[in-house]
Amino acid sequence: MRCLAVCHTELMVRLLDAVLTPTCELDVVIEPGPLARSIDADDFGLSIGDPKRVDTFVKADLTPATAVIIEDTGRRSLRRVLEAVRGAGGTLVYVLGTSLRDVERAESLRVDFPEVTTLTLAELINAPMITELGRSVTRQKVQQYQRYFSDADRVLILTHNDPDPDALASGLAMRNILRRNKQTAIIGCLQGVSRPENLRMVKLLDLHYEVLLPQDVRSFDKVALVDVQPHYFPGLLAQADLVIDHHPEQSGYNTVFKDIRPTYGSTSTILTEHLRAVDIDISERTATAMLYAIKSDTLFFNRQANRADLDAFSYLYPLADAMMIRKMEGAEITGERLDYVIKAWQQGRMMEHVFCAFLGEPSREDFIPYVADFYLQLENVQWSVISGVVNDTFIVSVRNLGYSRNAGDFVRRWFNDIGSAGGHRTMAKAVVPLEAFQQKFGTYEGSRINQRMLELVLEFLHEINATKGSRDAKELREPQARA
Repeated sequence: MRCLAVCHTELMVRLLDAVLTPTCELDVVIEPGPLARSIDADDFGLSIGDPKRVDTFVKADLTPATAVIIEDTGRRSLRRVLEAVRGAGGTLVYVLGTSLRDVERAESLRVDFPEVTTLTLAELINAPMITELGRSVTRQKVQQYQRYFSDADRVLILTHNDPDPDALASGLAMRNILRRNKQTAIIGCLQGVSRPENLRMVKLLDLHYEVLLPQDVRSFDKVALVDVQPHYFPGLLAQADLVIDHHPEQSGYNTVFKDIRPTYGSTSTILTEHLRAVDIDISERTATAMLYAIKSDTLFFNRQANRADLDAFSYLYPLADAMMIRKMEGAEITGERLDYVIKAWQQGRMMEHVFCAFLGEPSREDFIPYVADFYLQLENVQWSVISGVVNDTFIVSVRNLGYSRNAGDFVRRWFNDIGSAGGHRTMAKAVVPLEAFQQKFGTYEGSRINQRMLELVLEFLHEINATKGSRDAKELREPQARA
């Protein structure tokens, strides 16, 4: 979240820096003069200009999603500052009074400036105020895309292929946010659900989605993507209307609206914040789906989770059906999955805490990540790299304990130039045409593929260790040189 503060005193500059910079991107506007010359802005952006002029805020890159905090010192120019902010497009405006009289005076301006919220110093330093600032930005973003989608006859909420709980729950949440039903907003994908626990979720929650052909996507008036970005569909979507995702942001596409937060453990967490920001009631079915999605994507907060995921979980828990979630979680182990776990053990190799296995040509793609998750639980395994071929496509799933090395960096290092590759620190995936894999690595025989994957992982880890060793050695030498 970005905050733009109009300050008249050094005390206020330092106070806002201390309160806001841990969670916000802070920029400060100061009038030319002694204060501007005395401020050393190491931790925040600084703009020098007249706050009564529109161009001052234009130059400071004010957007409708920027929270503007104006210090009110009792000057008569407050109205002109508010007019300049409004003229530059500011809509989230907070006037910070340093006395009760200042606050009362600012309140009187709300007749002409209804977008203004008044604050006291006590309210500013209160932790819930920081939460409210973030919620205000989210609220405006949601209201903007709600209006944008309101005139569309048919909306597609598109997920990735073989949607998982987070994609399915996010589709359901997005339909609620857009205030639509399953006739006017279709949850769609290009390949249907196949994993047993996800099929169980669809059945128990009576979720409806449609499997589409690529050409069907163009028949919708507007398209919203959840838990996925357009690069996932090569050549299909150069332009999207809305993208909500928690995976690392990718380039190569345009979108009207987006909210991408790679530090979040699930897309359902983001959409919980969207629902709360605009005060939409969350039904038991939607809450159950979203709660299960957060548990599933974070392995119950054992990977890639932050405080926002915990807050969303706490909010959804009393709204959800806990017994239904336990039923959905009961479909983990099947005979087919066990067959591939055994095959991986028989044909896999382990070296330097890395377990690699090639599964051949499994009948379904979901067997590959399942086996990768399974073997990360094995004693002494720190990296689990499982690969296979499905429909002439080479697929690799990577899991690790996330101590210092990044699984997403590994797949991008070796596969980004020949296919789709990405992920987080602890989990990643690459999808590559088999022919491209063979051309680059020169092999297809199962045991040789497994050996080659092991070599790639070890080379990557050794490169990281060599870089870290060089950096540590340099840090040791520098104090000696200074001494």
